[in-house]
Amino acid sequence: MDRDAYRERLAATTDDPADLFEHFEERSVAGRTHHVLTAARHGVERGTVVVEDADVVVRGYPSIPRILVLEPGIESFFAGTETVVVEEKLDGFNVRIAAVGGEPLAFTRSGYVCPYTTARARALLDLEPFFERHPETVLCAELIGPETPYTTTDYAGVDSHDVRVFDVRDGESGEPMPVADRRALCRAFDFGQPRCFGRAAPSEAVEIAAAAIADLDAAGREGVVLKSADGESMVKYTTASQHREELAYAFSLPFECGRDFVFSRIVREAFRAAEFAESDDRLRERAHGLGEAILLPMVATIRAVAADEPIGQRHTVRGDPDALEALFDHLREQSLTIEIEADRREDGDRVVAFRKVADSSRDRIRHYLDGGTRDE
Repeated sequence: MDRDAYRERLAATTDDPADLFEHFEERSVAGRTHHVLTAARHGVERGTVVVEDADVVVRGYPSIPRILVLEPGIESFFAGTETVVVEEKLDGFNVRIAAVGGEPLAFTRSGYVCPYTTARARALLDLEPFFERHPETVLCAELIGPETPYTTTDYAGVDSHDVRVFDVRDGESGEPMPVADRRALCRAFDFGQPRCFGRAAPSEAVEIAAAAIADLDAAGREGVVLKSADGESMVKYTTASQHREELAYAFSLPFECGRDFVFSRIVREAFRAAEFAESDDRLRERAHGLGEAILLPMVATIRAVAADEPIGQRHTVRGDPDALEALFDHLREQSLTIEIEADRREDGDRVVAFRKVADSSRDRIRHYLDGGTRDE
């Protein structure tokens, strides 16, 4: 592998390729060696993949900053920008779909190839004509719906799962396509996209985003992503319902998520409550909901462990039997414990209900229930 050539192609900020590639990990996928950057280094994003024998680079997706207040957050972040586009932030599984050796693959944020999402993307999107015309382009997408092995969320019109394309980028440079061009391109190939709530100058985008957040919050949706018209600048803002849902998840499996995960959600909720100058009664109502999201799931989990009941995330997936078997192999390779709860055939698909067992939470709760001590 000509590491210096790939260093230049990646526009890394170091002159020494060894400084960059010591952070890459080799993985074998379908007989090909993938070099994957496991953490952001020297101006190159985490999850960047180099497939040398196919001469393909799949740039990692950039981290999107978050604003905690809409005003003046939007105007400050987009200072000097003429137009801001407000789109829905979907609660799903984030992947980049790229053609490698003529074969579409779905890469996770950390650079793994997800066999299940790859199979579903090939089935749900007309990828062959797209990549024939745009071979060096990457589709950035979310796998959404109630039947996925990762994030389970109900969306209107999605009975099982679907794919929504929220960005289109050059694979090697990572340069985004302008939002209007991307939306037109996706319409031309009939690719689903997130809702667009409007486009306006930054000062006017505050009102658009606030109205969208209110509607999304009432519907239990995640939030919005605001983008400059050229797609280069992005910032996100999430709903109160999403904060409570994520806290409920974290405390239902209390020893799986770190303290930073929990604290960040509480901080977001505090700033949202402060910005909208809520009455004392509404603030107490919000605090009550937040407290329930923290305490009730954890108590339920403790009681489940005490009763020797299994704990962990439950999922249902459907699709080609071989793709599902590859999925379970992939999850186990990530050191996850999988328990199959139901396995059936339906309309030619294999449908499997399974649980990702929360080993750490189960074992530590059992330790404390048995009288173990906790160092703090």
